[in-house]
Formats: sequence, C-alpha cells, structure tokens
Amino acid sequence: MVRQAETDRPMIKTKLSASSRAFYSVAYVITTIEAAICLIPFIILISSSFTSENYIRHHGYSVLIHEFSLKAYELIFRTPVTVLRAYGVSILITAVGTFCGTMIITLAAYVISRKDFKYRNQVSFFFYFTTLFNGGMVSTYIFYIQYLHLKDSLLALIFPGIFQVFYMLIMRSFVQEIPAALIESAKIDGAGEWCIFFRIILPLLKSGLSTISLFLALGYWNDWYNAMLYINSEKKYPLQYMLYNLLQQTQALAKIASQAGIRVMDMPSNSLKMAMAVVATGPILIVYPYVQKYFVSGITIGSVKG
Repeated sequence: MVRQAETDRPMIKTKLSASSRAFYSVAYVITTIEAAICLIPFIILISSSFTSENYIRHHGYSVLIHEFSLKAYELIFRTPVTVLRAYGVSILITAVGTFCGTMIITLAAYVISRKDFKYRNQVSFFFYFTTLFNGGMVSTYIFYIQYLHLKDSLLALIFPGIFQVFYMLIMRSFVQEIPAALIESAKIDGAGEWCIFFRIILPLLKSGLSTISLFLALGYWNDWYNAMLYINSEKKYPLQYMLYNLLQQTQALAKIASQAGIRVMDMPSNSLKMAMAVVATGPILIVYPYVQKYFVSGITIGSVKG
C-alpha cells in the first residue's frame, strides 16, 4: 500500500533558474540556426533541379525556383522501366550486402573481443594488417574475375564492401561495453556460444548494429565504381551507375553539339546533376529517421543481474 501511495503521488516539476532558462534559450536558438544552415544546401539542390538550364547558366544556383522546368527529371525518367530496374538492383545489393556485412562484422568483433579466445591477438593482427597494406586494384580485379568468376554478376557488387575492418573496430568497442558477467551467467545456465550471441549479445547491440548498418547501406547505395569494373549488362546497373552513365552521355552530346555550332542552352546539364542527386538520396532520407533513434549510448546500463 505504501508503494502504491508513493507511485500515485504527482511528480513535482523543478523550476529552472533564470541562468538555466537563458542557457537553454540560447542553445535552442543556436541549434535552430545551425539546422537551417545545414538545410540550405539541400534546398538549393531541390530548387536547382526544378530550374531551367538557361537560368542556371546565366545566374547560377538559387534557393528559390526560377524559370520552373522539369526537363532534367524528364531526361532521367525518359525510360521509367530502366530507372525502376536500377532502383531494384540498388535496393537488392544494399539489403543483402548490409545484412550479410553487419552479421559478419559483428561475429568478427565478438570473437576478437572475447578474452577467453586463445588466438585473439593473432587473428586481430591479420585484420589490422589489411588496414596498412592491400593487394591493390589489379590483383583484386584478377581475383574476382579469374578465380571467383564474378564478371557481370551482382555478387561482384556485394563482396567488395561486405567487410570493413574499420567498422569491425567500431563494433568491437560496442561489444566490449557488454559486461562479461552476462556471458558467464549464460554459460552457467547452459547456453551455448550461438545461443549467447543471438539471444544475449545481439539484443544489446542495437545501437552498434544500426550504426554499422547505416554505414554499410550508404556505402552500397552510393557505390558506382564496382559496377563500372565488373558489370557489363545494362539490366544489372545499379542506380548510381545508371545515373552516372546518363550524365556522361548528356555531357558528351552537349560537347559534340557545341563543337558543331548547335545551340545547347536548353539541354539540361547542371540541373541534371541536381536532379540526379535528388533521385539518388531520396530513399536514404526516408530510411534514416527510422535508424536515427538507435543512435543512443548506454543501452547496456542496468543489464547485469544484481
């Protein structure tokens, strides 16, 4: 009854002092101004994508839309099937690569963070060594083409970014924050290594998993270089490489037309770059708010049994 009476009491709100209110007011104003400054470039990006090429050539980029034009988006979505297919390829490699990469990185970080692993230092050395030295682009290309036979395969877009040592080191710092008493108590209760990893470790790594997943997803989504190296079929082009080819073709046509004395003022070039950025960053802006809530530290506080 006493506990129930204590919980029924209304919470007393403490009044902030004048200096605290002044501090919070200044902090809110500064934060709002900084947020607006960070938002202005994206507003310029969107407005320029809807501005005519003629205006951009004469007056430059602007926050407001002048001489509204959809020619850049008409050029991108001239063949909507191609764009949708490229979206599908990018979503596929991003989803598969992010999931597999996150699991492999987490497993590696968990292993080298275990103090009872006998060869922990030796295995860690092989990881650290690759951050200083690597085989280079030529040997990597030969390995993927001649030995793994991944030419014109989507796996060639997934494998190169599936494991990053730097991300593994970040994940290891998250794993090391988990008290060893949790693992020891689980072993006493008869849990195996896989049970400990999937049922105890992973639920406590939500912030680390979301961080690494976001980094991997951004890397896969923005990658176009591997597609240029390994992909020949246009049906397997990811979105970024498809837009890259479109921009190269447009610039080449504009150069040829200018050399031939043809007027190219209405051909979108600068506005096309902005429209491509809007098309490419749209899905990331939609996904990011759902991932951001996990960027909170201290998730393991109070997880040890008393």
